[in-house]
Amino acid sequence: MPATDTTAVLDRAGIDALVAALVSDGRTVVGPTVRDGAIVLGPLDGADALPWGWGSELEAGRYRLVRRTDGSVFAHTSGPQSWKTFLHPEREKLWEAERSPEGELTVRATEAEQPSYAFFGVRPCDLRAIAIQDRVLTGGHYGDDGYARRRNGAFLIAAECTEPGATCFCVSMGGGPAADAGFDLALTEIVDADRHEFLVRVGSAAGARVLERVPSRPADGPTRQSAREAVDAARDRMGRAMPPVDLRALLGTSMDAERWDDVAARCLTCGNCTMVCPTCFCTTTEEVTDLTGEHAERWQRWDSCFDLDFSRLHGGPVRASSRSRYRQWLTHKLSTWYDQFGSTGCVGCGRCITWCPVGIDITEEVSALAQEARS
Repeated sequence: MPATDTTAVLDRAGIDALVAALVSDGRTVVGPTVRDGAIVLGPLDGADALPWGWGSELEAGRYRLVRRTDGSVFAHTSGPQSWKTFLHPEREKLWEAERSPEGELTVRATEAEQPSYAFFGVRPCDLRAIAIQDRVLTGGHYGDDGYARRRNGAFLIAAECTEPGATCFCVSMGGGPAADAGFDLALTEIVDADRHEFLVRVGSAAGARVLERVPSRPADGPTRQSAREAVDAARDRMGRAMPPVDLRALLGTSMDAERWDDVAARCLTCGNCTMVCPTCFCTTTEEVTDLTGEHAERWQRWDSCFDLDFSRLHGGPVRASSRSRYRQWLTHKLSTWYDQFGSTGCVGCGRCITWCPVGIDITEEVSALAQEARS
């Protein structure tokens, strides 16, 4: 069901009731909360756990929490995690095997019971990232069954952006701070001297049913206008932007660019960018046995194209240099992703910039490649 014109207005008590309604449905509610000096995603027992009055300051290679005076709950930017952490977890058991005393081998697939998730406060860039991972992990001939089980039935509450960060560039990637699809409910926070409330839009029949159980008032014209203006203003305040070029063509024709040497001299090949990226999906498998050799397990875990062993074949790795590994990551993300999945693999969230320990800026690197291509 696409987004509808149904709107309502919630106050703080309405947000409390919304979280409580989802918890009472038996859902595992996950949302932003303050922990360990950052706004991270974690289970919510109630709305009090949300980051009321907290914001964030960030730059390339830099992140810190700041206190706000207006009590806003969504005036922060994306933290180090994305919803990939829950839908496509870092480590997952695939099967286990037992050898009986008589030597008989029994192999059992692992299908652990999956939580019924409700994601609270999903940014529009992350909505697009979830849609991309849906295509990657549930499309084609070899879907990820675990991902599909977690994704099916997940309830998504979007939070439109009114405070973009210094490393955000979603608009230049064809997105924006507005939630346009893929949600059950969408919230737009409105804070001024006279009010602190949330315009809520319905995006699905499930969202409409939940909203019916939450105290609200009908949205009037001025409230809807205030929400639109807040989101439109955020669109004009992006901290970064990709250059206005055909990224797919640029990366596809820049394999021998000198700029790769420049970024390789700075890149630590630590893989932080792939770990925080909401669309990176690469995995590997590993087998674990006990000391007796009578029990074995196969686990799937995240992998990264920055790992030296990622491209290892007989005789050694295909991409041994940091230049080749960084080039592989960026070229796949912005160019060859189209060949596989029909879209870009970047949503402009800026996490790879913020959480790079040496502050490598993907928009700066692409701009340098574009300039080199023109010269």
